[in-house]
Order: sequence, then C-alpha cells, then structure tokens
Amino acid sequence: MTPDPLRRALTAPADPPLRPLPDQVVALLEALHAPPRLAAHLRAVHDVAAQLSGAMAERFPQLSFDREAVLFGAATHDIGKVRHPEELSGPGSAHEPAGYELLLQHGVAESSARFARDHASWHQDGIGVDDLLVSVADKVWKGKRVTDLEELLVDRLADATGRERWSVFLDLDDILDRIAADADRRLAFQATHPVRG
Repeated sequence: MTPDPLRRALTAPADPPLRPLPDQVVALLEALHAPPRLAAHLRAVHDVAAQLSGAMAERFPQLSFDREAVLFGAATHDIGKVRHPEELSGPGSAHEPAGYELLLQHGVAESSARFARDHASWHQDGIGVDDLLVSVADKVWKGKRVTDLEELLVDRLADATGRERWSVFLDLDDILDRIAADADRRLAFQATHPVRG
C-alpha cells in the first residue's frame, strides 16, 4: 500500500495543472517508497518536458527527437534520490549514478536509464537532443536558465532547421520564458510535499 503522502504527491491537483507520471514510473516510485517531495519534483519536471517537447515539435518540426524517451527521462531523472534523500534538500550528485543503477536493477533499458546518470552532464560525448531536452526541462521548471546548456540546444536546432543561430535562439528563448513563468507555482507545489514520507 502506498503511503498517503506519496499518493498525494503523485495525484494531488496542482496549479498550474501537472500531467500524471507514466504508470511504469508511478509503480516504481510506489515500490521504492519514494519520498513525496521527489514524486512532486518528478511530476513538475515531467510536465515541463511535455510542454517543451510539444513546443519543439511545433516550432522546430525538422528537429528529430524521441518524445517518449524525453518524457520518461524527465519522469525518472532524479530517481537516485531514493537512495540519497539528503540531495532532495541539499547539493550532491551521488543520485546520478545511483539512479542509473536503480533503473537498470528494475528492468529499465540502458537507453532509458541513462537520463538519470547524464541529466547534469550535457557537455560529455554522446549527449543527444533527447538528453539536452531533459536537462533543459530540469532547469527551466524552476525558472533557471543555463546559458551553455541552452547554447548546445540552439546549435542542434540551427543544424536541424538550417536557420541562423540568433533566429533559433529567439524562438527557444520565447518558449523557455513562457514555461519559466509558472516556476514559482511549481516550486510552491513541490514544497508542500515532505522530504520524508
């Protein structure tokens, strides 16, 4: 049986409304007795990833990416904080490899588990558009804008569209500004859920 605080974090109405997490992720969070604050955070980042990927498909239809992978990556990127709950309220990166291992142990394919390991490593080799979108969602959900991360995405968008970087940047900036406008309300939603269940 799922503890009530976790159930509330997974299902409580939010302002702005947040999409539900994928069933597979909900089942995993319940099985792991995840901290309610983690579930609330994953809901917020997953919803932002859905907004971001929708806007990318609309404004940059030439960009090739896997929307389902991005959504799963956003929904699980911090799952390693189940093992490192101190990183829910403080700094740390031990949750990154821990999350990757945890997902693999629960039968998640490496191609999907990698987001937990790589969401803060956007400069390493092999990082693709899907990874960049998860990383951007994990920043902009709280209104944070990271120039070097966004520049990497601008480069991919310019390559895909054949447009000038400045033109692509203006479109991306508009998308991210609109998403970031609700950051305070998403942060308030997350803060209503306890770090420990």
